[in-house]
Amino acid sequence: MTQETRFPTIRRVDNHFDLSGEITFVTGATSGLGRHFARVLARSGAAVALAGRRRDRLESAKAEIEKAGGRAAAIVVDVTDAAALAPALDAAEEALGPISILVNNAGLNVQSRAVDLDTADFDRLMSTNLRAPFLLATEMGRRMIARGRGGRIVNIGSIGTFRPLSGLAAYCMSKAAIGMMTQSLGREWARYEINVNALCPGYVPTELNSEWFAGEAGRKLVASFPRRRLMAESDLDDALLFLASGRAVTGTLLTVDDGQSL
Repeated sequence: MTQETRFPTIRRVDNHFDLSGEITFVTGATSGLGRHFARVLARSGAAVALAGRRRDRLESAKAEIEKAGGRAAAIVVDVTDAAALAPALDAAEEALGPISILVNNAGLNVQSRAVDLDTADFDRLMSTNLRAPFLLATEMGRRMIARGRGGRIVNIGSIGTFRPLSGLAAYCMSKAAIGMMTQSLGREWARYEINVNALCPGYVPTELNSEWFAGEAGRKLVASFPRRRLMAESDLDDALLFLASGRAVTGTLLTVDDGQSL
């Protein structure tokens, strides 16, 4: 019996996740999961502010969404520049309208043993993976509270939120902190109808890591997974849309990893 026979593909016949009228802000939207998430949100009807450092890539993603009939804006911003975050949100809201969904996706990792990680790399990682998402979430939270209409914040965590990953001590520390940030803000802002959740993916190949996964170490890691495979970006689509639209879910850390962490 083939795998396809045992586990047939289930296709949605209608779009349960209708985000028409929602305005989203996605960080790290120049490539990888961020760009993919932006496309997914746009296909579900949301207008998307694409935030990142590389204008050419943002404009390319914007053009792709608009060609498909969506609305998008390209917002050039370095999320590690605290002073630039509020102006970036201002620019997005001027272009598209009041933001109702924030996807805190921008992040990086540094492959290194803890004893070999230098201070500059540690600071860069924490500034991108933790400080920036916290500052952006709190700025967005202030705006949502002032408007009195609630909203959704989706932080992108990792299976490293819950367990150590070899050679990624600082990365896992930052993602564990994102988990606690998610729960703390979810509790603090529940009365304002602001839902704060985290999507915690397993390993997904992107342009930043595909070469590593093609090497010996990467192949060995994949062989250790119960299903001996990497995930596809599209495996995260329904979870993202659920967290971006759910009414009664907040403070949740949702793992989608194809069993990789089992």
